[in-house]
Amino acid sequence: MNLHQLLRELKESNGSKIVLVVADGIGGLPVEPGGKTELESARTPNLDALVREGVCGLHTPVLPGITPGSGPGHLGLFGYDPLEFRIGRGILEALGINFQVGSRDVAVRGNFCTVDDKGLITDRRAGRPTTERCVAMSKKLQTIQIPGVEVFVEPVREHRFVVVFRGDGLGDHVNDTDPQALGVKALEANGADEASQKTASVVNQFVAKAATVLRNDAPTNMVTLRGFARFPKIDTMEDVYGLKAACVAVYPMYKGLARLVGMDVLDAGASLSDQVETLKKVWDKYDFFFLHYKYTDSTGEDGNFAAKVEMIERLDAEMLKIRGQNPDVLIVTGDHSTPSKMKSHSWHPVPTLLWGRNCRPDAVVEFGESYCLRGGMGQFESKYLMSLALAHAGRLSKYGA
Repeated sequence: MNLHQLLRELKESNGSKIVLVVADGIGGLPVEPGGKTELESARTPNLDALVREGVCGLHTPVLPGITPGSGPGHLGLFGYDPLEFRIGRGILEALGINFQVGSRDVAVRGNFCTVDDKGLITDRRAGRPTTERCVAMSKKLQTIQIPGVEVFVEPVREHRFVVVFRGDGLGDHVNDTDPQALGVKALEANGADEASQKTASVVNQFVAKAATVLRNDAPTNMVTLRGFARFPKIDTMEDVYGLKAACVAVYPMYKGLARLVGMDVLDAGASLSDQVETLKKVWDKYDFFFLHYKYTDSTGEDGNFAAKVEMIERLDAEMLKIRGQNPDVLIVTGDHSTPSKMKSHSWHPVPTLLWGRNCRPDAVVEFGESYCLRGGMGQFESKYLMSLALAHAGRLSKYGA
């Protein structure tokens, strides 16, 4: 019996409310030895108050030493083993913009990037262009045709777009063309099997034509592709946990993750304040609320320690309003760590706090990595966070006689 089978047997409905606030990439590192992380440097009186009344720890998104992408990081938080449910980013991006993916489709996440006159990448995110420019560049890519397949290109926001290749016999075991480095060319696509090699051939044709179409449009003068994926079969959170769940997210990919596990994706506005207002408006309609906050991650990826501290403080300022809804369980964590020092996702365990009416408080009084290391939840795999949330909400019956 796996964890989901067990939770199906034990689940109970009692009208309790669970809120999961995901501050993307919240975990960090000190810039200098003996210094503080971004979270420890931030002034967070409201999060600290929750810690004093609740329990905290550190979760490992996948396994020790494994750096997660956003997809595995969130699936773990939703209680889906990221080693069992391997979901390509392309599907998540497509679902995030509500593109209907079919059985003949392979979806992939695209990035506009900047290359020099030798084709070497100088900026992997093209300087984070406006969404308006993303739309304009995507329209140019929509003119590309590949014999034997249909090609759909849709803008997401900033430097992100989605490509869906539709045709017979396409596979999704294709490597990313993003080398994740500067000063090198985009990688050639290769397939791990015959069907995927067919996809790779299509991809290489698409990228070559994109380079021609965009050659005069610096900084958005080239593309890289990541996360090739077909649509997976996955049980919903209502099936497994008995929860009617809502997603309150701004960025499309996280809406896609939510749709994948059966959440209703709500109009969340454009800011954290808008998201909290949405949460308040729909409070009586749902049992579980996933509120995603992006900017702790993007500032970390930019290597901006001070800006990440500021984004954490902005989140803290909204926590009183969220707590004011009187949830039965309130969890604050991240899907992974994004230390400003590294300018990337990392494998470091992620600080986690759980506040609830049935908590056994620990001795921790501040929310931060070194404090959570001493917390009552210890270090645990993220896939167990949902069972802890359900238990604290009184939604699990006793196991066995």
